[in-house]
Amino acid sequence: MKTLPIQKHGLNASRLVLGCMGFGGGWSRDAITEEQVKQAHWAVDAAIESDINSFDHADIYAYGKAEEVFGRVLKERPSLRDEILIQSKTGITFPDKEAGLPTRYNFSKEYILAGVDGILTRLGVEHLDTLLLHRPDALMEPDEVAEAFHELKSSGKVRYFGVSNMSAGQIKFLQSAISDRLVVNQLEMSLHKTGWLESGVHVNQPAFRETVFPEGTLEYCRMENIQIQAWGPLAQGVYSGAPLEEKRESVKETAALVKRMAQEKGTTTEAIVLAWLMKHPAMIQPVIGTTSPDRIRASAQAVNVEMSRDEWYTLYVSSRGVNLP
Repeated sequence: MKTLPIQKHGLNASRLVLGCMGFGGGWSRDAITEEQVKQAHWAVDAAIESDINSFDHADIYAYGKAEEVFGRVLKERPSLRDEILIQSKTGITFPDKEAGLPTRYNFSKEYILAGVDGILTRLGVEHLDTLLLHRPDALMEPDEVAEAFHELKSSGKVRYFGVSNMSAGQIKFLQSAISDRLVVNQLEMSLHKTGWLESGVHVNQPAFRETVFPEGTLEYCRMENIQIQAWGPLAQGVYSGAPLEEKRESVKETAALVKRMAQEKGTTTEAIVLAWLMKHPAMIQPVIGTTSPDRIRASAQAVNVEMSRDEWYTLYVSSRGVNLP
């Protein structure tokens, strides 16, 4: 069995990651409720039961409440911290309407250090297993990021570092100043969002210019043992139960194909969609963003799904809506 790139760095991570953006009641400023804490417990239990030991956060999720709720879970179950891996992200600042400021990104040393301190406080833990920079900061200074990472590593606050939504060139630029190897790149990837495949399929063709996924990123991450994590791997359930009335015909046909394949294999539609992603030799690690225990268990079945090359391409071509060139 192939090894996840992240495991080669010493992190015994599960094949799937539970994304915690939905914890804490979602995007509202309302106070955390006991019911939300219970829901978090149920989601964590479902993950652990499904052999998922990795949990993905960000300081902005639910305006910080996602981490606070998870922190409540850890406080009520202290032994759990030693059984799991916690990853979080920093670098995004919300708009400030009163000050007339838009959403912006900030990879300054001061912001990164303060961001991690806030994360650790909300989670009630002493360290993160992995810290990711959330989205590329156009004003990034690699040397300044390196200083922040050095302080975080030296103080024991962060074990490993990574990025999110970055191209190969951006990672190389950042890595040039950092002594620790970057171990994760989290990107939007799914059967519905296939730009990561299209950028390779359309090389030397006019359609290549329409592909926003940066050329060579997948290959670079594979060569450097950077774990590719997929956010949005279920594409909000578009092939696993979401309403399709207003979707294009190829989406409906692919959803029907996924359902038929799930029935043939005796598994769930979620498992088929994720197994398709996991079939890729890059050993992609899906980050499933759900708080539903049933959907977590349904997704976890993906690790047991065997998918042939022909089945993989049948799903891919169906999701494209047109034949391969």
